[in-house]
Amino acid sequence: MMDWTDRHCRYFHRLLTQHTRLYTEMVTTGALRHGSLRRHLRFHEEEHPVALQLGGSEPEDLAFAAKLGQEWGYDEINLNCGCPSERVQRGAFGACLMAEPALVADGVKAMVDVVDIPVTVKHRIGVDRIESYDFVRDFVGQVSEAGCQVFIVHARNAWLQGLSPKENREIPPLRYEMVYQLKRDFPHLTICLNGGVTSNAQIATHLRHVDGVMVGREAYHNPWLMAGWDHEFFGEPASALTREAVEEAMVAYMEREAVDDDCPWYPIARHMLGLRHSLRGARRWRQIWSDHHLKPLPPRAVMAQAWQGDPQPV
Repeated sequence: MMDWTDRHCRYFHRLLTQHTRLYTEMVTTGALRHGSLRRHLRFHEEEHPVALQLGGSEPEDLAFAAKLGQEWGYDEINLNCGCPSERVQRGAFGACLMAEPALVADGVKAMVDVVDIPVTVKHRIGVDRIESYDFVRDFVGQVSEAGCQVFIVHARNAWLQGLSPKENREIPPLRYEMVYQLKRDFPHLTICLNGGVTSNAQIATHLRHVDGVMVGREAYHNPWLMAGWDHEFFGEPASALTREAVEEAMVAYMEREAVDDDCPWYPIARHMLGLRHSLRGARRWRQIWSDHHLKPLPPRAVMAQAWQGDPQPV
């Protein structure tokens, strides 16, 4: 979710669900060693619970980054062992780390030793042509011994050569049963499932077998899906929240960001373009919020134009 789940996106998502845990885009240990901490680590208090996802492989660097994450107030440190992109591979982290469980375990232990918040791992079920369940079972077993108690498992292999990141999300088959088996074999661990989840019914089905479900791209492109999660999965009363109220809240947020951080509205608005997914008039609404000719206007004036025609459910 690089370049997607930034702090503006997470603020938007938190308007839709109060209890779902949010994750940052992956932040590399190098960026935290040499870049702007404020740029990479700042977030809004409203985002809690929120996890900082790290990309890296050197235990010393991971410990440094995890300690920073705790100091900045994050609720969890998550190590990415699932991203298959070539850029990530060149940095010797992401999905290629699954072939080095001892190194991952060393990194996890280094982080666990310096923070009091949970250290978790996100990974695939295999890499390239390794399709044996034993591979992912042994990976989880070895890393858990280092102190990781939560594993978020993308139920596909990662092909490190020959497939783009997009193809890696579509071509390797989903094998949910392998994730279910991990929970059966490690009942004391928290096992969460990721990959290909597009509906609340699917989430409910998976939760009969695992402890949690992570939803990525579907939540981004169809964010209203999240509006019912607090009721369906966290036992809260049904919400009376409307899309219009969410859009109003985002416009107010854009106005504050313009004053407090000199941030224009359009890099914020891009994250809510799926808000009217499946509604009549949604295409025109998206076009208005995406129109670069409207950038000089204040966000409230853009919203007024977007509401002309009053999009309604199909």
